[in-house]
Amino acid sequence: MKHIFQRGSDQSKPTFLLLHGTGGTERDLIPLATEIDAGANILSVRGNILENGMPRFFRRLAEGIFDEEDLVFRTEELLNFLNEAAVTYNFARDHIFAIGYSNGANIAASLLFHHQDALRGAILHHPMVPRRGIELPDLSKVDVFIAAGTNDPICPAQESEDLKQLLQDASANVHLHWENSGHQLTLREVQEAAKWYRQLN
Repeated sequence: MKHIFQRGSDQSKPTFLLLHGTGGTERDLIPLATEIDAGANILSVRGNILENGMPRFFRRLAEGIFDEEDLVFRTEELLNFLNEAAVTYNFARDHIFAIGYSNGANIAASLLFHHQDALRGAILHHPMVPRRGIELPDLSKVDVFIAAGTNDPICPAQESEDLKQLLQDASANVHLHWENSGHQLTLREVQEAAKWYRQLN
C-alpha cells in the first residue's frame, strides 16, 4: 500500500495510522496528527481503490451503501499491511492509534469490528457503522473518539449514535463529540480530539 512513514521523537508514544477520506491522499492528515501529538510516529496510507479517479479504502455500491465483501477484503489487506509495517519500521504493533476521516474512518472502524488487537485506539471523524449484524470482538482495551456533525448529509446522526452503542456494547471506551456542522472536518473537532487524546496519556 502506498504510504508515508515518519518516525516520531518519542517511541513511548503510539504510531498514528492516518486514513484519508474519499479523494484524499496519504499527505492529507499529517498536519492533523502533528496537532494531536507531535512526538508520535506517523504511518499514513493511501487507499487502494479508485472511484472516478479518487482514492478510497474500499468500494461502495452507492452513497452510504458499502460493498461489504470488498470492505472485509480491504480490512484484511490493511491489517496485513500493519503487521508488516510494524516489522519493517520497528514500531510497537500493539500501540497503533488510527486517525481517520469519512471513508478512512470507516475502514478504521471496520478494523475494530473484525479484529480484537488491530488498534489500541481510534479517532474517527464522521464515520458510519461499517457492518451490522456481526458480533464484535472484546474491545475493552480500546479508546475511541467519534466526531459527528448534527447536519451531516452523508452520515445521519443516528448512524453515529449506533456506532457508539455497538462499540460500547463491545466494552470499548467511547466518546462521541458533536459539531453543529455537516460532513466537513472542522478545526474545532480536531482540537476536541486532541484534548480527549491528551487525557488518555
